[in-house]
Amino acid sequence: MTTMTATTTQVYQVFIKASPERIWAAITKPEFTVRYFHGARIEVSPAGYHSHGPDGSVWADGKVAEFDPPRRLVHEWQSMYDEEMAAEEPSRVTWEIEPQEGGICKLTLVHDRLEGAPKTAQSVFGEGWMYVLSGLKTLLETGEPLAA
Repeated sequence: MTTMTATTTQVYQVFIKASPERIWAAITKPEFTVRYFHGARIEVSPAGYHSHGPDGSVWADGKVAEFDPPRRLVHEWQSMYDEEMAAEEPSRVTWEIEPQEGGICKLTLVHDRLEGAPKTAQSVFGEGWMYVLSGLKTLLETGEPLAA
């Protein structure tokens, strides 16, 4: 894991024993995200990034800047579940999936453009993204969620 400042750019890396296609599906399909991303039903397509909480409320809506399955996804990030964070400027999340030897992929997540979103930066910094990425890795490698 590599983490830079909480206020401008955050970079996380994890190695996952899974194909790029499985990792891509886990990032973009609600049947996966609900099992590791705090119960969020996330749907991603070239048309946009949409996240809904377990109660159906809108947690995030954003534009998709790049949609290159199963390699790269770039989308806006704006936390709508919190009034103060919803008032901040949108930030950006980039997911890069790089195949490695032996059926392993390196997943790099970069969360940047956080200058106008200090509360968002603090909420996702460190354990925020690491919990999500750890849950994604555990689900893909074991078939079970990290937490019950």
